[in-house]
Amino acid sequence: MEKRTMSSHKFILSGGGTGGHIFPAVAIANELKKRYPDAQFLFIGALGRMEMEKIPAEGFEIIGLPVQGLKRKLTLENITVAWNFLKSYFKAKQIIKKFKPNAAIGTGGYVSLPVIYAAQKAHIPTIIWEGNGHAGLANKILAKRAHIICTGLPNMESYFPKEKIHFTGNPIRDSILKALDKEEALKHFKLSPEKKTVFITGGSLGAKNINKGVMHALPQLLEQNIQVIWQTGKSFTEQVDQQSGYISQFIYEMNLAFNAADIVVSRAGAISISEICALKKPSILVPSPNVTDDHQTKNAEALSSQGAAILVKDHAFLTLGDAIIELLTNPAEMGKLSRSITPFAKPKSTAEIVDLIEKELR
Repeated sequence: MEKRTMSSHKFILSGGGTGGHIFPAVAIANELKKRYPDAQFLFIGALGRMEMEKIPAEGFEIIGLPVQGLKRKLTLENITVAWNFLKSYFKAKQIIKKFKPNAAIGTGGYVSLPVIYAAQKAHIPTIIWEGNGHAGLANKILAKRAHIICTGLPNMESYFPKEKIHFTGNPIRDSILKALDKEEALKHFKLSPEKKTVFITGGSLGAKNINKGVMHALPQLLEQNIQVIWQTGKSFTEQVDQQSGYISQFIYEMNLAFNAADIVVSRAGAISISEICALKKPSILVPSPNVTDDHQTKNAEALSSQGAAILVKDHAFLTLGDAIIELLTNPAEMGKLSRSITPFAKPKSTAEIVDLIEKELR
């Protein structure tokens, strides 16, 4: 990528609460930094949330606001939430006035609302990114004044003005996209190239019902000569027969796990889906029901309705074994899923988002 000389440029980024909001913001900042090595970056997060720890670890400065998430029911707590929102909005206004950014980028989560709204009121170009198939409340409010809206999935016209939408896909880690030899990847996990392999992940914290479903299915999978790479998450304490495959609370070598796998079983968060799409992996998606507006189900349905993934509801976890065996013993279905997921694959998503930011700045 060609480096530009634009030392006066400054960027504010805001998004937080979960890794699904934080890491895309970091990916966008790193791509901007690659293109403009002298640019200045300032992240704005919510006090006490994970971004206050993760962003400095990535080498960026962050300022915290006292903003809190709205309680989705009638409660007196929302009076405090409203007061903290106002305090956060006025603090964001002061920060923006002092920092003088050329653009403000919001990646979702409630902290992005006061920050990006303050930037909009100050007539600063604003770019928002929405990774899910169901738009979050902050982005729905910000959409009207946003200059550019980047989406992780297509067909978001029911949430945002059509003329502002750009289906860019979701920013994903460069390491995931590295092509690796399948046999080498299997060797890393000490697994057999003679067996079919399923990679199971419920995210870094694990997914209780996915874990229960896999535990229930293990004897069935072993019988069918199927081995697992299974990221169980920290809360999992069961004793598992190690003949089943590679089982770990956390897998750091995610690129190796994806490359070793014939199919993937996963939650349906925006980033997980993007990684599966970019690698065109046949997948079984088990959306978490415990997320705002049930957005993981909507993410999974966006793919399953196009024949690009198989959807298993969280409460039907005991059917996971059957779904895994049925898919792994049907090469035609695996091929169909890989072909159908191709239109959703956006491996150059981060670069596309930054191209749009550059265009807006020009």
